[in-house]
Amino acid sequence: MAEKVRIDKWLWAARFVKTRSLAAEAISGGRVHLNGVRAKPSKEVAAGDIVEITLGQTQWTVTVLKVSDRRGPATEAQLLYEESDESRERRMREAAQRRMAAPLGAELGARPTKRDRRRIEAFRERTRGEDD
Repeated sequence: MAEKVRIDKWLWAARFVKTRSLAAEAISGGRVHLNGVRAKPSKEVAAGDIVEITLGQTQWTVTVLKVSDRRGPATEAQLLYEESDESRERRMREAAQRRMAAPLGAELGARPTKRDRRRIEAFRERTRGEDD
């Protein structure tokens, strides 16, 4: 265990991302902040630092407890950080909202029937002729 380690290695070791290149990409894309400041992949983290991570629709705010530059089992990775209570509650609330939301495209209804599709095509042909 080292006293400080690069943030891209730490994110990989803590299992927030699958590869170091994905960690570096997330950091370069501005989705990782270290102590409230946008980080660079080579920035070093130490115990006690606060890391804010946004991956997809999920946000974490974690405090670094330990640093490691090697990727181990998930049980070891969970010992590297502690998620804040507010972050955990926010993640759970947002996950519940996503589960409760209607699936994408649900408001469109059923697929068009063959008859509907022919009417749509006929309408498109009529309107295409008016644009000329």
